[in-house]
Amino acid sequence: MMRPELTMSVYLCREPVDMRKSIDGLSLLVQEAMELNPFDEAVFVFCNRQRDKVKILAWERNGFVLWYKRLERERFKWPDTVGDDVMTLSGQQLNWLLDGYDIAQMQPHKPLFFDAAG
Repeated sequence: MMRPELTMSVYLCREPVDMRKSIDGLSLLVQEAMELNPFDEAVFVFCNRQRDKVKILAWERNGFVLWYKRLERERFKWPDTVGDDVMTLSGQQLNWLLDGYDIAQMQPHKPLFFDAAG
């Protein structure tokens, strides 16, 4: 399976997007609604209202790349639209989101401290 590099910046559009939009429409959305540069070394992630489709737009050296994922039964656990319309993620968080995790609820384990003496 092809996925963007983990080291790339990831920008998530929290508002639902019409999945009929292709490269030109999504890059315009990045520029105008998200106020970001679609030619940056980054990926821009969009979801539809039903939360069963995701498109990822990226500029790669000499052209745009568009990834599309459609779920057959489940829904993506998309972060709430409360707050900013754009959310920054890590590459790992993007992979978790694509794999069905709710990244808003993820919390790491509490740190454990041991004393070997005594």
